[in-house]
Amino acid sequence: MKSAEGWARLREVPLFAALPDDGLRRLWQASVPRRYDRGEVLRAQGEPAEHLLVLLDGRTAASATTSGGRVVRFGAWSGPCALDKVALLDGAGHTATFTALTPCAVRAVPRPRFMALLDDSTAVRAHVLRLLAAQARAQQHRLTDAATLPCEARLAAWLLDTATADGQVALDGSQRDLADLLGVTRVTINRALSRLRHDGLIAGPEAGRIKLLAPELLALRAGRGGG
Repeated sequence: MKSAEGWARLREVPLFAALPDDGLRRLWQASVPRRYDRGEVLRAQGEPAEHLLVLLDGRTAASATTSGGRVVRFGAWSGPCALDKVALLDGAGHTATFTALTPCAVRAVPRPRFMALLDDSTAVRAHVLRLLAAQARAQQHRLTDAATLPCEARLAAWLLDTATADGQVALDGSQRDLADLLGVTRVTINRALSRLRHDGLIAGPEAGRIKLLAPELLALRAGRGGG
């Protein structure tokens, strides 16, 4: 890929929305290209965050292991996006292990270059802070849902939030992975899926995908009823 075409891809990354073209070019030139095959670890939990990972293409999952040995899955991200920005800001190591779910194309931006970007531009710094605040608020809502909503409501909300425009939801892993993501057991998630399927709200899972048949009714199950 030519440089002129490459740096323009950074425009698609929300984190860099406030950067002018010359800033995007310099960022691209300072970054290092990386490619990961499916199943490869991009970065491990606790590993020093020496680069900002900019996922251009592909999909990756984030997980962490508790002191008791349980693996907790936080979710999955598709490019283009910047991964684990918090680790760059606090310098305390990566917050999760990021594993490629598909082949991934990444640009690794050195941490000093990213921090200089925040120091040099008030507009960029303000944009990054707003983005992080919005993500922190969304995470708080997810934690509240996990603590208060029954499994079926959590599952319905996740399906609505994850579905594409045509109502398709790709399952990146097993139903056990989905159960870990929602904080329940595999048996519980299987029962919730069965109820939604029996009531005609979804079809599947088949070939790793779920089809939403009645989004409005799913919203009611998720506690988002209007009306």
